[in-house]
Amino acid sequence: MKPIIIFRNVAHEGPGYLGDFLTEKNIPWQIVNTYDLESLPSAILSYSGVVLMGGPMSVNDDLPWIAPVLNLIREAYAADIPLLGHCLGGQLISKALGGIVTQGAVKEIGWGEVTVSQNEAAQHWFGEIEGFNSFHWHGETFSLPPNAVHILASPYCQNQAYAIGKHLALQTHIEVTAEMVQSWCDIGEDELAEASSSSLDLYKGVQQANVMQENLPLHCFFLNKVAKQVYGQWIKGLVN
Repeated sequence: MKPIIIFRNVAHEGPGYLGDFLTEKNIPWQIVNTYDLESLPSAILSYSGVVLMGGPMSVNDDLPWIAPVLNLIREAYAADIPLLGHCLGGQLISKALGGIVTQGAVKEIGWGEVTVSQNEAAQHWFGEIEGFNSFHWHGETFSLPPNAVHILASPYCQNQAYAIGKHLALQTHIEVTAEMVQSWCDIGEDELAEASSSSLDLYKGVQQANVMQENLPLHCFFLNKVAKQVYGQWIKGLVN
């Protein structure tokens, strides 16, 4: 089987639970760092699926790797190679396929409930799950590109996920492990401090590190169960 390519945009935002899931299923996968331009593939047809992880940058930033990655997303979409985006990865898919990415009304950082949409596409991806406690770390939000079906929302962000057939874009982070959350809290210390000292509505969706890390293994255990359901559906579309 051809491997899945996983685009990593920053060192601390790897595949997390997704990597464990794929390894358990004996599905080959490899990481490519987008910030290493020479490592970007010239074509995408050698892969069975395409995954895009998160990162602190914006898809609207003038970074040298964004344009070639957007082209690879379009190539995968045209070839019906399944796409899977997490946070920034979902925003990249949205921009590549005709959506837009804009500043959200508030930053959303920490654990928060998301609600599964009442439609067939949402049922396909989430089964009997009607809502769950997910992990968030974003300040921007994507619009739905043409032909996309809305499948997930939260109180602070209406567009938490959409699907286009076998392609899935998530704003939320269903891939996180306890170690990832702890690492992100350390790396994002300044951002969390800024939120803590501000009275702006922009920061009303931000939890502090101590809150995010309460009962962390239990939160991740239940979130991984949701991810297992979603990833199990996504791998059904892999191209041999």
